[in-house]
Amino acid sequence: MLELNQLFNLNGKVVIITGGSKGIGKDLAKLLAQAGANIALIARNNEKLEEAAHEIEQIGVNVLPVSFDLTKVEDTSQIIEGIYKHFGKIDILINNAGINVTKPAEELSSQDWDTVLDVNLKSVFFTSQAVGKFMINQKKGKIINMSSQMAFVGYYKRAAYSSSKGGLTQLTKALAIEWAPHQINVNAIAPTFIETPMTKSMFEDENFKLEVLSRIPLGRLAKAEDLFGGVLYLASHCSDMMTGQTLVIDGGWTVW
Repeated sequence: MLELNQLFNLNGKVVIITGGSKGIGKDLAKLLAQAGANIALIARNNEKLEEAAHEIEQIGVNVLPVSFDLTKVEDTSQIIEGIYKHFGKIDILINNAGINVTKPAEELSSQDWDTVLDVNLKSVFFTSQAVGKFMINQKKGKIINMSSQMAFVGYYKRAAYSSSKGGLTQLTKALAIEWAPHQINVNAIAPTFIETPMTKSMFEDENFKLEVLSRIPLGRLAKAEDLFGGVLYLASHCSDMMTGQTLVIDGGWTVW
């Protein structure tokens, strides 16, 4: 039986976080570093990557910044192999990178659709596939996908986004079933709207903010910290018997 102080201990674990140079991705990287994990950050902006890596290194862990466009799926295996060679293992993958194009359904172009699906679903599969090969050999691993409440409910101007997140929730189940014999846990978290510097301008529209808040029984937007418990749970030994599930962190939105 694990002692209480070992349940959420990630000392020596190696975590890959996509979209890790800013916002929620960087916050999650700091959280897991504080739990003892070494971190590989994947994002496109090299300058922000270096800044994030420097911040996280101050916690006292090994950090590897990797500048890479996740939609270049033909190169994903090579990138993941480089991370594996650097650390010698990969214990946890957090597929955090995501994008949205907010347009009415009748105005979405083919390019808009591909932009959202390529980042939110296609890249997640091929990143998981590349990491999964190493986890299969290790006979253990944890994959955490960043889904959304929009995988379960409809909402305005989010046809592509909702489709990508619904697909991601189903992909989570499919990979969980296929990789369970290798002791790989595949789960997801599904947040509601999160208050971040990047979404600040969205909520400057008071009518939109009030409309969103009217759908959240707890009466407030989520913050990055509201995801910490769920992510640490899914990354740690506490979730060793949980796979194929999506943990909804939505303040009650999907309860209606």
